Order: sequence, then C-alpha cells, then structure tokens
Amino acid sequence: MDADREPVPPASVKSASVRREMEANMFVFTAKLNRRKAVLLLVVVALVIAAVILAVSIRGGKGHSHAERTPAPAAVRTADDAAAYLAALGWEVDPEPLEVWELVIPRQFSGVYADYVQLQKKQGFPIEQYGGMDAVRYTFRVRNYPTGESEVVADLVVSGQTVIAGDIQSTALDGFMVGLKPTASPGI
Repeated sequence: MDADREPVPPASVKSASVRREMEANMFVFTAKLNRRKAVLLLVVVALVIAAVILAVSIRGGKGHSHAERTPAPAAVRTADDAAAYLAALGWEVDPEPLEVWELVIPRQFSGVYADYVQLQKKQGFPIEQYGGMDAVRYTFRVRNYPTGESEVVADLVVSGQTVIAGDIQSTALDGFMVGLKPTASPGI
C-alpha cells in the first residue's frame, strides 16, 4: 500500500509545519456584544477616564496653596530676564549677575541636596523632574533683604527657558537659605 502513496514534496511539509505553528500561537477572543452592553462599556470607560483626570488634577496641586507657589514667567532666556523675574518678586538686585554658571542637575538628591529639593517643592519648582539635564544658575547680589544684611544673593536655576529652582541665601559663614518670596526669617 505504501507504493500507491505519492511522496509529499518538502515545500508542502514546510508550509504545513509553519501553519501548525501559527495555529498553535494564535489566540482568538470573541464576545457577544449587544447594544446595551456596548453602552455600558462606554459609560465605564468614560468614568475611568474622568477619574484619572480628576486624580491627576487634584494630585498636581496637592500640598501647595496658591500663596506658597512662586509664579513662573513665560520664559527666562537671559540674565536680564532672570533679573526681571526676581524684581517681579520684589527683590532689588544688581543688573549684572555675580555669576552665570552652567551645570547639570543631579539625578539623585541626598544630604544637603535633599533639603534644597524640599525648599524648591515648597515653592512649586519641579527641579527633580530635570535630573541629568543641563541648566544655568544666575546669581545676583540682593540689595533689599529685610534684615538689612549685605552679603545676600539670589540664585535662579533655569533649564531651557524654564525656572526650575531658586533661593535667597547669605554668603556669610553662618548664613541661611530661604525661598524666593521676601521674608524676614531665615530658612534652611
């Protein structure tokens, strides 16, 4: 009886094995969906999307009252823009910066840097989101610190054209650091 059979060409064998492999790897999902189930599914999806949007909007403003946040300018491109930003907050600074320093924001913040990040968070600045990125720090002499101290500077850290951090600090040995909002009491 074997003599009556025709040999199977190799191409047919190969395509049959490929077909079996494809059939073994396929997964078919079927569902009977009537109009009522479709409407219910759309309502559930819309509710989930609304809940996500609500959660993001609530979390985005969590922990910061309007009074604590420092306003962001449209863009800070130059030292003049940085000085204007500080002036809008009530600081009188020399028109020329003491220093313009290019830096890379650390990816990890520990020790003193962790305290600095907390100060920035209180002001609403997103410095943590810029880890590993290039930035420029503008340092200006402050002329109107409330206690009358003369060794006070303002730092403004900008990435791209966005202010991502800022502080007012004393350069004295026993100095202090506070946020950008004018205050009479030293902070960190």
